[in-house]
Amino acid sequence: YSTNGNDSKKFKRDRPPCSPSRVLHLRKIPCDVTEAEIISLGLPFGKVTNLLMLKGKSQAFLEMASEEAAVTMVNYYTPITPHLRSQPVYIQYSNHRELKTDNLPNQARAQAALQAVSAVQSGSLALSGGPSNEGTVLPGQSPVLRIIIENLFYPVTLEVLHQIFSKFGTVLKIITFTKNNQFQALLQYADPVNAHYAKMALDGQNIYNACCTLRIDFSKLTSLNVKYNNDKSRDFTRLDLPTGDGQPSLEPPMAAAFGAPGIISSPYAGAAGFAPAIGFPQATGLSVPAVPGALGPLTITSSAVTGRMAIPGASGIPGNSVLLVTNLNPDLITPHGLFILFGVYGDVHRVKIMFNKKENALVQMADANQAQLAMNHLSGQRLYGKVLRATLSKHQAVQLPREGQEDQGLTKDFSNSPLHRFKKPGSKNFQNIFPPSATLHLSNIPPSVTVDDLKNLFIEAGCSVKAFKFFQKDRKMALIQLGSVEEAIQALIELHNHDLGENHHLRVSFSKSTI
Repeated sequence: YSTNGNDSKKFKRDRPPCSPSRVLHLRKIPCDVTEAEIISLGLPFGKVTNLLMLKGKSQAFLEMASEEAAVTMVNYYTPITPHLRSQPVYIQYSNHRELKTDNLPNQARAQAALQAVSAVQSGSLALSGGPSNEGTVLPGQSPVLRIIIENLFYPVTLEVLHQIFSKFGTVLKIITFTKNNQFQALLQYADPVNAHYAKMALDGQNIYNACCTLRIDFSKLTSLNVKYNNDKSRDFTRLDLPTGDGQPSLEPPMAAAFGAPGIISSPYAGAAGFAPAIGFPQATGLSVPAVPGALGPLTITSSAVTGRMAIPGASGIPGNSVLLVTNLNPDLITPHGLFILFGVYGDVHRVKIMFNKKENALVQMADANQAQLAMNHLSGQRLYGKVLRATLSKHQAVQLPREGQEDQGLTKDFSNSPLHRFKKPGSKNFQNIFPPSATLHLSNIPPSVTVDDLKNLFIEAGCSVKAFKFFQKDRKMALIQLGSVEEAIQALIELHNHDLGENHHLRVSFSKSTI
């Protein structure tokens, strides 16, 4: 069959499916992949007993200890294509019932890799079950993980965590909370071994491209006590728990972003076919979405969300990318001003100020995640003396005026603007997104520009400058503290991309630090 990408999928579908076997045939593996990487695909599903690499053909055979483990693995990876070194890999049952590789050359490395893994496995398997002496349990091996999420560029829900961590075993309970301004979670597995694998596989990974980084440790707690099933905490073994203070379990705009508001605000999301589909009915100790789309109404194909999930198999948030912005100051607001301000939180494609009601505008972002982020950060901020409100619009896109239609320049298309901050996937800008603050971060300052030049620039724009400092290591950057958050928002609109000469345009962002 040809090596054209589309054909491989067709080949997989058209072939009469082989009957299940504990030997799996992997195709399209990258040429530089290691034995350990191939083994890691099988690890969450059970013990890997043998491996044969056919590097010349970009193929491999992986033998699992049991047919049951192989079936679970194929069921997991069918809706969710696994990736090795960011290349898709295709898995199907092999015609072989077992792998005989005793006397093949080049098999030494595979055996060494398998032994290394099984040493880790038996080491950690001694932890669970069995009347092992207390003394042999490794310290720090709790079934409870503590998860901190850094660079929280997109909201991460309890559901998203459940979806990701279920890949490594049955998740019994999750509690989420914010501490020291960081979003954190405690997550309890049925077995410490699952916690061990999840930590090995996920620590340091990003949930979405270039952001929402997982930092994972073992918790000192060995069991979690969950009182309420809602969007902050859930006990998947107790469907009878109350939701708590009777508050809806998600803020309405957030629920709207997920589609029908009723889906999530039920006390237990299982009503929507969410958790049970990937919860704990399987007794194998590994919970997997048995069917593509087991997440019911919350599933979206990752291609539809440009803020893509970086962890394969986790899906982003469906919803609208158009915001309705109200209570603007009609005398001072312009499409360009909204483009610059909302552009701090995502790439703005179009802006329309309403012709008959100029205090209202529509802002179309590149995707629903960015719209959510802009809404969360900007709604309630003061701009030109009025408190701006942002909500999700019922429009799916901003229409451009027809030829010859009177518009007074109130509708603008910015989709090809050179000023987008997030064009490059994985851009550093994703990590430097902060709520509006009185302190601004300035960058791209040419060497000839002095402290006074910059202070005067902000004073001429009507700001009071409280403090200023250049970065010691890098004089191209500085922090400037203004009289209020409102002043800083207006200064950012006015001075971002200001021409400082020598072909340098000033870049302005909100800072998380103060001077």
